[in-house]
Amino acid sequence: MSQFQSIFKRYEKKYILTSWQKQKFLETAKLYLAKDKYFHSTICSIYYDTPSRLMIRNSIEKPIYKEKLRLRSYGTPSADDKVFIELKKKYRGVVYKRRTAMTLREAEMFLSGKLLPKTQIEKELAWALKYYEGIEPAMFVSYERDSYCGIQDSTLRITFDSNPLIREEKLSLADGVWGEKILQDGLYIMEVKTPYAMPLWLADELDRFKIFPSSFSKYGTGYINSLKKQNTSELENVQKIKKLA
Repeated sequence: MSQFQSIFKRYEKKYILTSWQKQKFLETAKLYLAKDKYFHSTICSIYYDTPSRLMIRNSIEKPIYKEKLRLRSYGTPSADDKVFIELKKKYRGVVYKRRTAMTLREAEMFLSGKLLPKTQIEKELAWALKYYEGIEPAMFVSYERDSYCGIQDSTLRITFDSNPLIREEKLSLADGVWGEKILQDGLYIMEVKTPYAMPLWLADELDRFKIFPSSFSKYGTGYINSLKKQNTSELENVQKIKKLA
């Protein structure tokens, strides 16, 4: 397997853009941004959670600390294709991520407790699996992503996600890309990722085109949509929390 980054520590900010805002932003940002080596990708994830969906309920409450566990691929993998198991933590606005690569077959065995951890990162993942009792595949999320990186600062990454889809059935990455739309056509989720403070040129461009931060979560939105269909009392609690946030 080729080398990949297994540990991340950075700030991440999300924004919801219209097609016009995206076009204008990229026109003026071309002096600072270049297309990433892997510019376009279809990202697929299976989010793992407890039967009561403790992890996403906690995340929606916007605590100081929260975490998510997911299995991720680029495109639809076969059993022997490489995928990534990721534990994403956020503490006081800083994102910490640990990830390891396995084949899809190995990853599904690991996540079901049938494969023992070997590396330090795998041990951290195994601890999370044990801590969240009964953890299981909870939701499939996919989207189309275009990625850019800074010309002068390669640690700066800006991505644009479109057509996010979710489903709560057929929870294997091998089952392909399909599901329910959770974002209006013509809108994009822009994410700014940097280990440092946001560069001044970027802050100026965001202000120029009235691009404001958004707390949009794909898994969180999918979870709320699911509650709406069930018409449960839990939805009322989530809505109260979002109003207070």
